[in-house]
Amino acid sequence: MATSRHARSGHQARRHRVWPWVTGVVVLLLALVVVAGVFGLKFYSEARQVREHSQNAMQMMSGFSDVTNADAVRNLNSQLPSIRHETGEAKSIAHGRLWNVAAKLPKVGNDVTTVQGMTTSLDGIVNDAVPGFVNAVTGLQSSQLSTGDGQLNLQPILDAQKNITSANAALQQQVAAFNALPTPSIGAVKDSYTSAKESLNSVAKKTDALSKAMNILPDFLGSSQPRTYLIMSMTTSEARSSGGLIGSVGVMTTDNGKISIGNFRPNTEYIPYGSGDPTADEQRIFKQWGPLSMSFDIRDLAVYPDTSRTAEGMQTIWQRTPWGSGQPIDGVLLIDPVFLQELIGINGNVKLSDGRVLTGANTAEFLLNTVYKEYPVYEQDLYFQEVATQSIGSMFSNMNVKKLSQTANIMSSMASGRHFSMYAFDPAVEKTISGAGFTAQTPSSEEHPSVGVYVTEQNPSKMDWYIHRTSTVTRLSCNADGSQTYTVEYKLENTLNAKDGSSLPAYVSGVVPTQQTQGIEKVLIYAPAGGKVANLQMQGNVTQSRKENLNGKAINASLAQIGPGQSAMYSFDVTTSPKSVSDLTMDQTPMGWADAGVTLENSACAIGK
Repeated sequence: MATSRHARSGHQARRHRVWPWVTGVVVLLLALVVVAGVFGLKFYSEARQVREHSQNAMQMMSGFSDVTNADAVRNLNSQLPSIRHETGEAKSIAHGRLWNVAAKLPKVGNDVTTVQGMTTSLDGIVNDAVPGFVNAVTGLQSSQLSTGDGQLNLQPILDAQKNITSANAALQQQVAAFNALPTPSIGAVKDSYTSAKESLNSVAKKTDALSKAMNILPDFLGSSQPRTYLIMSMTTSEARSSGGLIGSVGVMTTDNGKISIGNFRPNTEYIPYGSGDPTADEQRIFKQWGPLSMSFDIRDLAVYPDTSRTAEGMQTIWQRTPWGSGQPIDGVLLIDPVFLQELIGINGNVKLSDGRVLTGANTAEFLLNTVYKEYPVYEQDLYFQEVATQSIGSMFSNMNVKKLSQTANIMSSMASGRHFSMYAFDPAVEKTISGAGFTAQTPSSEEHPSVGVYVTEQNPSKMDWYIHRTSTVTRLSCNADGSQTYTVEYKLENTLNAKDGSSLPAYVSGVVPTQQTQGIEKVLIYAPAGGKVANLQMQGNVTQSRKENLNGKAINASLAQIGPGQSAMYSFDVTTSPKSVSDLTMDQTPMGWADAGVTLENSACAIGK
């Protein structure tokens, strides 16, 4: 009996954790009954009915939170007709004459409208999104996704693409509508709506990642023809705008779902073959200004904030080399140790040739800091190659629906944090990759605004492991023209203390004696597409900001020098395009860990209204 009670308790907890937005309907309704009691027993009776229908739907939909669970999907599929009935009834009642009148009343009107919108979203998800996901996942679960020799069976993914894409589009549409509902004024109602919003957006984020990965994987893995990509390994401990200094480059081929990884060549073998043909703007900003002049050879190709420019530069150098001149490439992958660490967390630990075991928790620190302190330079790239070969090589082996979903989530989250980026030279293929968010680029969407902050280390060192960057975004106003205004605070802090810094090898602290233990950062700030940056203020040892233009986009550029225990602060106002429909996000140079993201404060107004 104890086991049964625990199992039932766990199911209840899981259900309420995943669907608090449905639970929110219940809480909202009860609050509205109290506030709007003037409508008497009829309103109270209808509110109870909506509550009951919502509760019933919530209980039956618990499986939607984990579409990789075969039992949950089967159960959800069998109950779909009943769920549709419950959500349809809740929506119908909540949009009845009495509720429509209540929605126009002062004080409680917005809260009623929010309840109506929540029932609409729930019903839309059940009818338009859930069936597609159920059908697609059921097909994937009944298929053999792995051939057992490290090869991914692509046909089931191709078969599921259409269902998942359309189901995800329907879900994202309902999420957008949900996010645009009026913010409730009653405390309890507001709390429930906020909790519901967070939960719904979490589910939508996972399904969106799966959908995007499903769209790019077949072609990426050579479903129609073999593909050849260059894997460019970045060390974010020596920051460049798109990630970090390029330490080595490997060749990866994919053919009908099978991945093969060739040897990595260190950057020293590429240096004799020149630079990646920088533009005049890139020459001026990265070579002619600042204490460290970029060479634009393979080491510095990630200095460009746009992956497209890094890829073009890599292709130019590749074609000059004896080993690359006769071997066309289809694209490039930019990866860093944080991405590899996430893969290891899914695929299992990696054992290095010296016996050291790397896990889903210690890989990034080893490759970004420990290896530079404990191993000679000539061994450092070898260890990266060992880790990359094992983790990427097994990325799609022993595949099932659960691992496919985990891999999709990692690819999406790592791409959004610039720990992983890819670019294809075929315009049609690149359009799909870019549309899925896997090609890092400077702010380009007016509808989904972001502010870009990109950092390049000017001290030849591995000091960026110690430079921590945090950001806070506070909404100031939602403007009449549809734009939003925010204030951004961006802080760079040198977490190294002077005592520890004195014991670091020069390879880590800096080869220039006068700059050792210093983080000297070239900081580029981009406004959102169609927006602007104003009132830029700086604290700390920071040069006056330069107004520059980089490949057609206006930027603010400055240099910040940060000694051990010191920090530099940038604060500025950001106004988005009037076309914006989502909150402002931050796009930045990645650090040596998965960043928690922007802290958004004062998100009190509905976006897209």
